Amino acid sequence: MPNQFLSRASMTDHTSKQFDAELEAVRTRVLQMGGLVEQQVVKAMDSLYSGDLQAIDKVIADDHQVNAMEVDLDEACGTIIAKRQPAAVDLRLIIAVIKTITDLERIGDEAEKIARMAKLMHTAERMHLPRIEMKHVANLALDMLRNALDAFARLDSEAAAELVAKDRLVDDEFRSILRQLITFMMEDPRTISRCLETLFVAKALERIGDHSKNMAEYVIYMVEGRDVRHLRPAEGA
Repeated sequence: MPNQFLSRASMTDHTSKQFDAELEAVRTRVLQMGGLVEQQVVKAMDSLYSGDLQAIDKVIADDHQVNAMEVDLDEACGTIIAKRQPAAVDLRLIIAVIKTITDLERIGDEAEKIARMAKLMHTAERMHLPRIEMKHVANLALDMLRNALDAFARLDSEAAAELVAKDRLVDDEFRSILRQLITFMMEDPRTISRCLETLFVAKALERIGDHSKNMAEYVIYMVEGRDVRHLRPAEGA
């Protein structure tokens, strides 16, 4: 009988290690997906400024890789839930991963939108019309994305909470750009097409900030078990 109990304990320990390895593998793949999405955004913005049509087309074509990673990770999470029936913190991790990859896929979609707008701007030869500086808001949105992924990697809920509060900076930049575009369109109706294309890019960057904030909120949920969505900053503290 003692040997039988020892065998069962060993099996339980082995199963637990397998489960931990599966969870860690999923977390690693989320970060890989995040790295790909980050590069998509960077390349989309670079191509917007450079007008490199080959680079633009590559960003658009590579979006399928992001979509495929989301599907694969979603299936992996479903398998873990069915096979392991996780509870407590492990279940929160799986839920956070499922939500995070959804936001990452949507950030990938926003990168594709930026690339499509870049292609439209350059092929229509409207780059000589009034230009809006968007490097600052792009850097803010990219910093949010990178910091959200870093908080996820380190399971740092404090860094995630700080990131949630920074989303207003991207929102403020977007509103400033919107006011400038409205002024251009009112002063010269010939700029309307170009201004609308620029607005789509600015909106895409604002949405990247929103999705990054969502990811930070999932980190807080994963680590602390608190749902801070829809709370005011003081309430989420």
